[in-house]
Amino acid sequence: MAGWLRDEARRLAPGDRLPSTRSLVEARKVSPVTVSRALAVLAAEGLIVTRPGAGAFVADRPAGNDTADLSWQGIVLGERQVSAEGISALADPPGADDLISLASGYPHPSLMPAQALRRALNDAARSPQAWDRPPTAGLPALRAWFARSTSPGTCDARDVIITPGGQAAITAAVRALLRGTGEPLLAESPTYPGALAAARLAGARVLPVPADEHGVIPGLLAEAFARSGARAFYCQPAYHNPAGTVLAPGRRADVLAAAQAAHAFIIEDDPGRWLSHGPRPPRPLLADDLDGRVVYLTSLTKAASPSLRIGAIIARGPVAARLHATRVVEDMFVAWPLQEAALNLVTRLAWDRHLRQLGQELARRSSALARDLHALLPAVRFQPPAGGMHLWARLPEGTDDTEVASAARQAGVIVMPGHPFYPAEPPAPHLRLTFSAVSSEADLHTGIQRLASAAPALAKTPPSWPPSSPAAEVGVD
Repeated sequence: MAGWLRDEARRLAPGDRLPSTRSLVEARKVSPVTVSRALAVLAAEGLIVTRPGAGAFVADRPAGNDTADLSWQGIVLGERQVSAEGISALADPPGADDLISLASGYPHPSLMPAQALRRALNDAARSPQAWDRPPTAGLPALRAWFARSTSPGTCDARDVIITPGGQAAITAAVRALLRGTGEPLLAESPTYPGALAAARLAGARVLPVPADEHGVIPGLLAEAFARSGARAFYCQPAYHNPAGTVLAPGRRADVLAAAQAAHAFIIEDDPGRWLSHGPRPPRPLLADDLDGRVVYLTSLTKAASPSLRIGAIIARGPVAARLHATRVVEDMFVAWPLQEAALNLVTRLAWDRHLRQLGQELARRSSALARDLHALLPAVRFQPPAGGMHLWARLPEGTDDTEVASAARQAGVIVMPGHPFYPAEPPAPHLRLTFSAVSSEADLHTGIQRLASAAPALAKTPPSWPPSSPAAEVGVD
């Protein structure tokens, strides 16, 4: 509603009156409360002014500074560029009420434990220590919970550093482990764009290591270490984003051995740990790490709320001290009330119940998406994920995934093209389809219908791709 009203306010002239609440309720099929909240958002943005008894009016626009000469900044900033390509689309809301997002990196509000979050935040606010300064590494009880929930027996609270979300953990790990500009960082191909952006911000050269439906290929990882001299490998062994894969049990030891032979670290990113579609997630590589080689990252935001910016780094040895110092320099500590709220949330029985229900719902949506793809887009190949929120869909050779994503948006559905997920040239065109960002399976179905109308070539079965059951589909790069 706010997006539509924002566009309407920008279309009208200053002083023009917006439609009345009653007319908006009738025309847009929303409640008066929704209209009131949308108007409040626009008033806070300074786009409108509300006059009791008269209505809402477009505010005067501030004088612009389009004539200012800002060209000097290009010389001062130099050649280095900072790009958020591939990240902003994962976090930003669609921007229009009629758009269906199959691209967001976060769950729909209906999948969040709203009542438990409210209770946890209220309790945190009433704590006598709520506005005290917390320890820079985090509240001891929250650190202990992360250690206990992730890899009991391998680590303890002293090895945990609380961070403001998973992205901050990635950025800290990259900065702490890499020496300087131009140093290589190995990463699975494809991989999470946020990790690529963090590495490039640190001046690293990201080198791809091929992966298949069983995860990264250990032999190629060992070869990449030997050729590049890299000191770190970024990976997602569980519920990979975007591929949805899980590192095969038979490859785990070989991946650790490859890093050991190269005297290198493994950055294990595990944000989907709490998003298993089955009874439990796989063991993290951290659990098999005997010599402090794994720097483990995780976050609560995917399973709870985008605004619960609580993540954790688990590391042992001198690297832990460096990571702690890096975090202190960057933003000192995470606010006590937020940490307290997170601790209140995850230590109650309602949390385990929420995770079970969330996993079951994600599994249902994943199956529904697979059925819709087979029925409406038979030219697409994929491997159903065992956890997480995404399905990695391979398109036929010669398809331009960027053009498909652009046409899809025009048709009313947002999808992520595959190319931002690759450190180098993509070997094949893909789309990442998120099944957690919509309000229901009905919206998911509508989204795929819109995608099919936008890309009719995907609705035709290629002669070389015979139809098969969803469970048998495997996209191979």
